[in-house]
Amino acid sequence: MLSKEIYRDNQHTWYVFGRDPDKPDGIIDTNQYMISCGDQALLMDPGGIELFASMLASIVKHIPVDQITHLFASHQDPDIISSLGLWDRTLSKASLHASGLWEGFIRHFGMDNIEYQAIADEGGSLSLGACSVEFIPAHYLHSSANFHVYDAQAKILMSGDIGAALEAPGAAMEIEDFEAHTHKMRYFHQRWMPSNKAKDRWIDRISKLDIDMMCPQHGRIFRGDDVKRFLDWFSKLEVGIAAQ
Repeated sequence: MLSKEIYRDNQHTWYVFGRDPDKPDGIIDTNQYMISCGDQALLMDPGGIELFASMLASIVKHIPVDQITHLFASHQDPDIISSLGLWDRTLSKASLHASGLWEGFIRHFGMDNIEYQAIADEGGSLSLGACSVEFIPAHYLHSSANFHVYDAQAKILMSGDIGAALEAPGAAMEIEDFEAHTHKMRYFHQRWMPSNKAKDRWIDRISKLDIDMMCPQHGRIFRGDDVKRFLDWFSKLEVGIAAQ
């Protein structure tokens, strides 16, 4: 599995994990992200059960596993959080942050030791020692209770399924040609995002943030001007379109 540092300052570090060549056929490729700050870490959308061994092996190359004090699930899908039961057996003390709407669903993946911390519909924040992040509402994009993670200090938005693309195995981790990349994003967003009203509300909210990097759960990372290019492209895209 690819394991890469994507941001570092004197307080904290961001990592991305993904492009696992050993994942089973028929499993959608996913990106997992982690913020490490001092002796605490937040693991975001930790992935499906099939990725757990690869994720654990990759993480311990960077930090001791007991430093993972918080997990985050942007929504309830299995590609995001079905590994929860295995993390529950591995972490000595941790909390899971996700919408309260999904608690009764997410607990089906197994959760005896990890504490569920429900995020209110309007969002919230989390302190990681000297660092902090915000939980940004992204409801109906594509889940009815959905959140993203914004780190104002690093100027990074972990954007869940927004910005996602369907890629061939072994694809690069960052955007190289934005216009060419739109063809890989179009179907995903039109089919999986059901509401133009929710899309426009999210764009209005996100446009007010200072973002240098946007990190989706599938596909490639957007940096610099490609973040604005994505927002402009997404604003013009009609979503909620299904094959008839």
